[in-house]
Amino acid sequence: MGAAGSNGRSGRSGKDAGPNSFNVTIPSKFPAGRDVQKRIVDKVTRLGFTSQCQFGIKVALEEALINAIKHGNREHPRKKVRIAVKATPRQLEVVIEDEGPGFNRKSVPDPTLKENLEKCTGRGILLIEAYMTSVKWSHGGRRLKMIKKNEPDVLPRGR
Repeated sequence: MGAAGSNGRSGRSGKDAGPNSFNVTIPSKFPAGRDVQKRIVDKVTRLGFTSQCQFGIKVALEEALINAIKHGNREHPRKKVRIAVKATPRQLEVVIEDEGPGFNRKSVPDPTLKENLEKCTGRGILLIEAYMTSVKWSHGGRRLKMIKKNEPDVLPRGR
């Protein structure tokens, strides 16, 4: 999933793999994560994803990128986060991989259980898994593959 080429912007590298696909490598810095999140949300907006899908993608991306930067790479200045994006009007696929030690998804406590309601862990994973159509953790928890299908809004829009 390594990125090739350089786009010359603030230490990020990336190469478009087509008009709606790209790979990018970012430093372990939150502003770089927000830039990628915005780029992806802008892409699915242009492709006609529904407003509810756009919202879910934005939330899941924010949580996944924060997790990769903060928990995976522990904000280490020399560690990178690699992101691969494939988008069509029907679905978005995002793979995010950090250089951290990884984790066991099954060992993360369920934040909805009574004994965990006041704990500050696991909520990001819960949101990612709730908003995305498909979520797969691999490479010892260092790689996350998320898919979101562009489906009709299920809630009525406000007037």
